[in-house]
Amino acid sequence: MKNTDSIWHVTGRSVYVDDIPEVRGTLYGAIFSSPVAHGRIRKLQTFAAKKLKGVKAVLTARDIPGENQIGEVIKDEPLFADKWVHYCGQPIALVVAESDAIARLAITLIHIDLEELPAITDAREACQKGLLLCKPGVFSMGDTEMTWRQCTHIFEGRADCGGQEHLYIETQGSYAIPLENGGIKIHASTQGPTHVQKIAASVLNIPMHRVEVDVARLGGGFGGKEDQATAYACMAALASKLLHCPVKVILHRMDDMKMTGKRHPYSADFKIGLSEDMRILAYEATFYQNGGAAADLSPAILDRSLFHATNCYYIPNSKVTAYSCKTNLPPNTAFRGFGGPQAMFIMESAIAMAARELEVPARRIQQKNFLSEGDTFQYGQIARKVHIKKSYQIAGQEFGMEKMDREIKKYNKTHPYSKKGLAVMPICFGISFTTKAMNQARALVHIYRDGSVGISTGAVEMGQGVNTKILQTAAQSLSISPRQIKLETTNTTRVSNTSPTAASSGADLNGKATQLACNKLAGRLKKVAANLMEVAIGDISIRDEFVWIKEKKTGLSWQELVNQAFLQRVCLSEQGHYITPHIHFDKTTAKGHPFAYHVYGTSVWEVTVDCLRGTYTIDKVCIVHDFGNSMNSSIDLGQLEGAVVQGMGWMTMEELAYGQDGKLLSNSLSTYKVPDIYSVPAELKCIALEAKGPKEAVLRSKAVGEPPLMYGIGAFFALQDAIAAFNNAYTFRFDAPMTPEKALLGLYSK
Repeated sequence: MKNTDSIWHVTGRSVYVDDIPEVRGTLYGAIFSSPVAHGRIRKLQTFAAKKLKGVKAVLTARDIPGENQIGEVIKDEPLFADKWVHYCGQPIALVVAESDAIARLAITLIHIDLEELPAITDAREACQKGLLLCKPGVFSMGDTEMTWRQCTHIFEGRADCGGQEHLYIETQGSYAIPLENGGIKIHASTQGPTHVQKIAASVLNIPMHRVEVDVARLGGGFGGKEDQATAYACMAALASKLLHCPVKVILHRMDDMKMTGKRHPYSADFKIGLSEDMRILAYEATFYQNGGAAADLSPAILDRSLFHATNCYYIPNSKVTAYSCKTNLPPNTAFRGFGGPQAMFIMESAIAMAARELEVPARRIQQKNFLSEGDTFQYGQIARKVHIKKSYQIAGQEFGMEKMDREIKKYNKTHPYSKKGLAVMPICFGISFTTKAMNQARALVHIYRDGSVGISTGAVEMGQGVNTKILQTAAQSLSISPRQIKLETTNTTRVSNTSPTAASSGADLNGKATQLACNKLAGRLKKVAANLMEVAIGDISIRDEFVWIKEKKTGLSWQELVNQAFLQRVCLSEQGHYITPHIHFDKTTAKGHPFAYHVYGTSVWEVTVDCLRGTYTIDKVCIVHDFGNSMNSSIDLGQLEGAVVQGMGWMTMEELAYGQDGKLLSNSLSTYKVPDIYSVPAELKCIALEAKGPKEAVLRSKAVGEPPLMYGIGAFFALQDAIAAFNNAYTFRFDAPMTPEKALLGLYSK
């Protein structure tokens, strides 16, 4: 089954926030933001802007009837800066006008008198000064201090990986419309409708039931709209509430890039100890997470980095400490992988350093230390249904890993100014929210008299195909054609208290809730059929929109059965409530069972570096991936391909740059480079690992949104391998992304 939204996307008929037909009298908002990264506001003058023809209001913190706060877990982020500014681009005022052009012109008429203060942009500097967003986190297992004495080889180093711009096609935006009885409806481009509802209610000083949030779809999210979409929804809602008019706030691209947080940059120190036979006996690391000016989701992202600190390896003695550092950058936020990629990059850097010093391929150390069935993760969970060794073996057999290595060495001997590199990137990624309460979902299913079905869930469609998977789940559960089913918009009045669509859990949670509701409805309809046919209910089944008695098809159709149920006053609506079973985690001991299951896989990377220019090509990526029992191979493969390229971009060309004054330098598509058709892998192969999926996954089809992004880390190490083949004096530097400039410097370093 193809993605149900595809035809609408390619024909331009899909409706996003900025496409919603505007209500008469709609006004437009534009944001006046801080020109400096750190300072004290002495005076804000808005008189000239207010006098401009077409301007209806200039709203500041003083106009907020409720709480000037959009932080939920840690309340450290005002909607509008009042006395202090902590990052360049921090919202200070909202101009509301008759057109977007007038609003943006009015911004230039606002004058602010600021006392500029020193800005901190480096996480290590912030940590040294005690500037932390939350308490440090520590995960440990075994005894590293005692184990160092037993290690034959010990290596220490540093690893740094930069941030990453989400660059969703649809920028942040919201459209708020006032309703009767003091209510408000917000059309928001958000992954978290309930979060928007809760924070907007607090800002407006009204109860949540008076705030309706509706999401049809997003033009991409990648985590950037899990938390950060809330500010712009609240601004539109505030203006709409105060002015009694519909108000739209849509960010221009450069404003979006300047104002929003990114993937967290990490800096880390590591120490790794190996035995004579290459087993990792001990591993220690200290993470410095650049959280930006406010907590946002940084504490949760820091936790997930700790959960994935040892990737797919069993290390009996480990200790990882993590600091979330407060700097004068926009609050960094969720991004596909949610802290896992940074931790895995650091782990792989430690292995790469050890391999380089010992003059062995990194894959020899990787293979020697893979998890086995029954091993214990650093956080206490027992590894079950472990497929990492199997995926590696299949990759070696199907892709001829050793043959690739021989051919690369042969190529390098005969090409003095062009070198190839090889790297293997294995992954293990846990699926679930690590905050237990977030692992719940609801679905509301209506069967109408003509047999058609309407479904509402808390899942947000953002191009990943979750609507299609939920539709498939319902069609299978009810045994009817997908054409009979409609997925409604995600709306807080139909499904309340939703978790954000994130952590690769959208299909599992909402699909399971849909399945529960549909199964209950199917049970009622079977009872009706059994009574009509005068047979036992156990003999009844519904197949392909007809009632069957054992193996005999009857003439009773789905539509007639539904109609008969209605006439008998049988309820044809049902809500399913699903909670992920068995998960728990004790933060005081840093031990538990936080994940429903894990996703495994192995990728093999081949690259070619032009040793005169420093430019490179990604020749080949070969992957064996654990999809479980994929319910939609087309969607899953598309997700994998997109994730791989996004991860590769983060590791190679996407260099996020801030000046020492905290201003974003890579603030446009001319200065921030993302992979295009010319930079994606020339060849990308994927083999689905044959393994039964877990029952915790919807229809046993494993989550696929985030795990494949970590494969992209392999591009960095393949480039390192190629550079080292040209320059024997090259010292590995674990400083991602590996841009062509860095590659060129490495090729000729001494």
